[in-house]
Amino acid sequence: MTRSDKNVLTTPARKKLIAKRDAFFKQISDQGIALTYADVRLTTGYSATLPDHVNVESKFSRNVGLKIPFASAAMDTVTEAEMAIEIAKLGGIGVIHKNFSPQEQAAQVAKVKFHLNGLIEKPICVDENMSVGEILAYKKEREFNFHSFLITDSKHRLIGILTKNDFDFCEDHSLKAKQVMTRKIITAAPGVGLREAYRIMKENKKKVLPLIDREGKIAGLYTFSDVKRILFGDSKVFNVDRNGRLRVAAAVGVYDDAFERVEKLMREKIDLVIIDTAHGDSKGVLETLRTLKKRYDLDVLVGNISEPESAERLCRAGADGLKVGQGPGSICTTRIIAGIGKPQVSAIYECAKVASKFGVPVCADGGLKFSGDIPIAIGAGAHSVMMGNMLAGTKESPGEFRFYQGVQYKVYRGMGSLAAMESGKGSRERYNQGKNDLVPEGMEGMVPYKGPLKEVIYQYVGGLRRGMGYVGAADIEALRAIAQFVRITEAGKAESHPHDIIITREAPNYQEKSR
Repeated sequence: MTRSDKNVLTTPARKKLIAKRDAFFKQISDQGIALTYADVRLTTGYSATLPDHVNVESKFSRNVGLKIPFASAAMDTVTEAEMAIEIAKLGGIGVIHKNFSPQEQAAQVAKVKFHLNGLIEKPICVDENMSVGEILAYKKEREFNFHSFLITDSKHRLIGILTKNDFDFCEDHSLKAKQVMTRKIITAAPGVGLREAYRIMKENKKKVLPLIDREGKIAGLYTFSDVKRILFGDSKVFNVDRNGRLRVAAAVGVYDDAFERVEKLMREKIDLVIIDTAHGDSKGVLETLRTLKKRYDLDVLVGNISEPESAERLCRAGADGLKVGQGPGSICTTRIIAGIGKPQVSAIYECAKVASKFGVPVCADGGLKFSGDIPIAIGAGAHSVMMGNMLAGTKESPGEFRFYQGVQYKVYRGMGSLAAMESGKGSRERYNQGKNDLVPEGMEGMVPYKGPLKEVIYQYVGGLRRGMGYVGAADIEALRAIAQFVRITEAGKAESHPHDIIITREAPNYQEKSR
């Protein structure tokens, strides 16, 4: 299949369209104007690709990819382990917030990484002299969702396994692991692949397959359910690392906070970290970024910024990704309280223009209201979008359920809200504030309950695909290259929405109250 068959424009044509878009934004900038999502629309173009056939894979950072260009925000009412697991299974990535302690945050990451495993490189092992009660307490403390534990002796050699049946039939929890464990174990040598592991477990009717080296020590572990899911299930859409584990990110602060957290996160196989601050272009962020890149082989995404000069400084300092958006969030009051911030489409375009010279992906963070805003963000230069409000009302978000006037809602709060800063050190550090005399830059509220994340993401992906189809972009990179913009008037905004009717049945991807 040729490049033209794929609807990827030739270089001269691509350059012409890029120049045309550059001219549009230059004209806007020369007037001292900045634009956001509601101010623009994408123009249509010839398309040789149906919406359902476009490729929506993208990048979150230099080395961390996405099956869908969506990330859930590092907010304590949006992303904890449950959200991160589900969005990774749908192809995106979740960012675990930092209102957790470093230990708690690492445990959340572990839950995601252990949820689905091709090969578990360092499986959980317990000593033969631990009691059943101690093991159960440990399982509860770490919130493990598996039931089998490998038992080792004093020389760390595998001697048995505690299965769910062993736990269920053990009435005396004071008994030691070696007294109740299953001793007959099927094992394999290190290096065995997924298909061979599946065959061994199936033939022997075993749910786990430990890999044992020549010294009898554990070199890894396969689980039947995970291997089967990877080989024969719907895992082709999962966003996983090279070992078949779900991808996940985590937010960190600056200096000691970052270093302490990253140490613990690395042990849990974190895929990348985000230096997550309200003002990413600062001395502390730049120094922390440089130190992290020297110490660890790890992608570091940095935010938040809204100016091209900030993008260049961070790229030169070693950032593997940039998060753009200062104050556009529905729950954020930074622009009102501090008087700063650039409307989001202009901010994305200007930062992405600089970041592209360094090969650094950009994530558009905040301000999205409708699925149509997603192709606009990517068309302006973003590689992905980060969602807070749009995901806060889903089943998987950690916000509390509330009923108001007979309608079900979920609590949603900004990380700069009083409630968030009072409850967590991470929020205060993000906004560079102490424990007392807080100056909030966010609000606390409620959003309508939206149901399972899978149904919500389906609509957002659908909107993106249709936008790409109208533009004539076969993949995300094509959309970033060829998207053309037109500025619309207030009359144009009104015309864009349903009008001159009373809506009697809302569509799943459009709510009038979101206007």
